[in-house]
Amino acid sequence: MQNITVYDIAREANVSVSTVSRVLNGTAPVKESTRNLILEIIEKYQFQPNALARSLIKKETKTIGIILPDITNPFFPEVFSGAENALREAGYTFFLCTTAGDSRRESEYLSILRERQVDGILFLGGRINRSNCEPDLVQEVVDISKRIPVVLINGDLPNHTFYRVSTDEYLGAQLGVQHLIDLGHENIGFIGGRNGTSTTDVKVNAFRDTMRKNGLSFREEWVLYDDFTITSGKILMEKLLNMYCKPSAVCCVNDFASVGAIKTAIKYGLRIPEDMSIMGYDDTILSTSMIPELTTISQNSVELGKIAVEILRALINGEEVAQHTIIQPKLVRRQSTSINCVHHR
Repeated sequence: MQNITVYDIAREANVSVSTVSRVLNGTAPVKESTRNLILEIIEKYQFQPNALARSLIKKETKTIGIILPDITNPFFPEVFSGAENALREAGYTFFLCTTAGDSRRESEYLSILRERQVDGILFLGGRINRSNCEPDLVQEVVDISKRIPVVLINGDLPNHTFYRVSTDEYLGAQLGVQHLIDLGHENIGFIGGRNGTSTTDVKVNAFRDTMRKNGLSFREEWVLYDDFTITSGKILMEKLLNMYCKPSAVCCVNDFASVGAIKTAIKYGLRIPEDMSIMGYDDTILSTSMIPELTTISQNSVELGKIAVEILRALINGEEVAQHTIIQPKLVRRQSTSINCVHHR
């Protein structure tokens, strides 16, 4: 196929290059007959404007960088799905960068996205979920945010102000614990997540505060950390079930851990929820893909991604937006929790 440029189109139409550019970009009115002629030539040669050339003219690339830690955890793809749909509707493409939570990979991607001159960056997980993030890792994000709009999703970095959108994870954990207490459970455990990550710490703090608020004590040995995976849920539930005293209900850091916890509980001969209630968090597709279906906390993950894009686009366009946008979670009651029969006898 012949390599056609705007100069070739201008020459054949006997107009200036700027006239062709106005037709392509719709930046100014062009005489209808001239416009039709240019469009006919474009159609004849199946001309597509070069994205790089267009970016040099408009000072934008219409691309967004999305950094997330784990594409296998359903929560992150659901946030990404909301962001992707919003980006596509706005005419943006994107670079999806998965890091496995590795700060070195995050740094590499930040550098690549800067070189690619993306119009903005959405950042999930990894360093923005560390309770104590190293200053040099924070500074990397500070430096790039001075050149490119950055929006943090469900995370933050210390000693600096970033644009953020997040679900109220503290309130979400409160809703889950209070739900179990209202069902008559007084002996409740918490499993999953990494100690020292904000998404875990805030949920554990909410768990303890809600227990105290209801005049209930809790056992520190029933608060167990490991990771955010199904395997982690299995391991930690096995530890709980091998203790002399066992809780009647368990809050899990996410739906992944809940799946593992339920599998192990059933392996040990327990009925869920008759013998033990199990509470999830995130309301991912997993929550309705198992038996019993999982009672969990919805973070409105798709909406979270959509709103993050709206904020990022506003920043790209130089508009004023709130520094921190908070989305309210909600309790989703299903089959994995029930009244504590022992308590209500």
